[in-house]
Amino acid sequence: MSGKPRLLWQLFPSYLLIIVLSLGAATWFASRTFDRFLHERYAADLEARARILESPVSSLLLEGAYARIDRLAKEIGGKAATRVTVILPSGRVVGDTHEDPAAMDNHADRMEISRAVRKGVGVSTRYSRTLDQEMMYVGLALEHDSGLLGVLRTSVPFTPIDRAIGRMTSRVALGGLLVALLAAGLSLWISRRHARPLEAMKQGAERFAAGELDFRLPVPESEEMSALAAALNQMAAELEARLRDIRTQRNQLEAVLSSMVEGVIAVDVEERVIRMNPAAARMLGCSPAGARNRSIQEVSRNTGLQRFVAETLESDALVERDLSIHVEKDRLVHAHGTGLWDDRGDRMGSLIVLDDITRLRRLENIRRDFAANVSHEIKTPITAIKGFVETLRETGTRDDPATTQRFLEIIARHAERLEVLLEDLLDLSRIEEEEQAGGIGLQPGHLSEILHEAAGMVREKTGVRKDPFRISCPPGLVVPMNPVLLEQAFVNLLENAVKYSPSGSEVRVSAARSGGEAVVRVEDSGSGIPAEHLDRIFERFYRVDRSRSRKLGGTGLGLAIVKHVIQIHGGSVEVESTPGRGSTFTVRLGIGGEGAPS
Repeated sequence: MSGKPRLLWQLFPSYLLIIVLSLGAATWFASRTFDRFLHERYAADLEARARILESPVSSLLLEGAYARIDRLAKEIGGKAATRVTVILPSGRVVGDTHEDPAAMDNHADRMEISRAVRKGVGVSTRYSRTLDQEMMYVGLALEHDSGLLGVLRTSVPFTPIDRAIGRMTSRVALGGLLVALLAAGLSLWISRRHARPLEAMKQGAERFAAGELDFRLPVPESEEMSALAAALNQMAAELEARLRDIRTQRNQLEAVLSSMVEGVIAVDVEERVIRMNPAAARMLGCSPAGARNRSIQEVSRNTGLQRFVAETLESDALVERDLSIHVEKDRLVHAHGTGLWDDRGDRMGSLIVLDDITRLRRLENIRRDFAANVSHEIKTPITAIKGFVETLRETGTRDDPATTQRFLEIIARHAERLEVLLEDLLDLSRIEEEEQAGGIGLQPGHLSEILHEAAGMVREKTGVRKDPFRISCPPGLVVPMNPVLLEQAFVNLLENAVKYSPSGSEVRVSAARSGGEAVVRVEDSGSGIPAEHLDRIFERFYRVDRSRSRKLGGTGLGLAIVKHVIQIHGGSVEVESTPGRGSTFTVRLGIGGEGAPS
């Protein structure tokens, strides 16, 4: 509440004050006019009565018949309801309607007497001590050739005149009050009529401010108010159109920023975040809304990013740098920073674009490692074969057939290893080509058959006498599969479990339905895999223990083949391991149905 009065209570009191002042002035003027009129009327009437008595009283004064004058005053005064008093120039009273002249005071100092002596006629209204009431007096000078004979005074009580004036004033006041009430009601109605359109416009402006820009004000009848309402309606329409455009542009910008995989951060010159898209928020581990209007130091504790933002604010050129960011996991980002300018060309901050190159760098490292590993894996047997062949060529075999036989076995073993390596590479390449070409054809098949066949192949390949596998799989568990590839994947898993487990230990293979998928677990009791290697063991040529892996005849491609085979079956593979206690590989495959395959 602002505490300011409403327009109605500004207009109405003004109108009411004008009406009250006008009626009060009119009432006062009417009362004064009526009072003056009655005074003049009564004064004229008393003067007329005095004029009637002027001649007889003058005659009696010339004769000195004062007793007759007193009787005349009492007789005439009684009949005319008028007090008649005759005063000599000396002030002596010689005749009076109500009193004995001899007992009356000298009247020379009376106002009406002194005025009559000076001007011929004197009028006065005052309280009479003789009659104990308010009286109106008119004095008439009686003159003769010989000079002033005396003063003839007529008077009447003024109380009836006061009553008449009071009654008239009361009536005028009552009439004025009624008129004031009517005028007040009329002014209130007029004030409300003038204030109502403004109140409607105020409410309309509040609705505009609240966002209801489709609302339109009613147009009043008056020209000024209708022009104002039309202007407000036009303003609302223009605002609605501009806000619609701004909202559309904002939504488009939000859609673009939200769809970007690159992180975008806009900061002002004081390093406070103006805008941040979801990708940047994920990289920095915060929320876009929570980061707004906060400094970059509050949003991210990464000193490299903080220094990069400060550098972009100080430079007008493009700034680029690779940054390492750790939020939940390590990320490597390539940061681009450039100036942010307003429409007047003033610097308002900087725009930072963060491109997550973690996977790209990881793939580059994998590619580099793959090239190095392939070269190394192929070069090792070739070097060994070449060395032993040259030795045999130089020394000959006639004198030492045992040594020759040992060299030939070594050459055969390395050639076999080279053949296995090439076969694995060809298998992996074939699987990837089929995956890129749109996948392979899958048919429903019994998972238990695949597991038992894979176990049999591993037993023959490793040459173990005692069956190391304990397989548990429901006979009716069916999954979509390519039997050859899926069998190869499980052969690799089971072969690794046997190779890296102590001799005579048991490998547990279990399969079960879990929700809408089949889950196969291969558990061994081998040496286990350290935690730092778990994320990379499915990479090509990656070995936890290189010397032991080569000794056991591994190529480093077995788990990579497993991963690709399971992926083209629409499944996933993961590993859990505890060093010294063994490893558990979990394969998840979609379920095609129950019963025999079609």
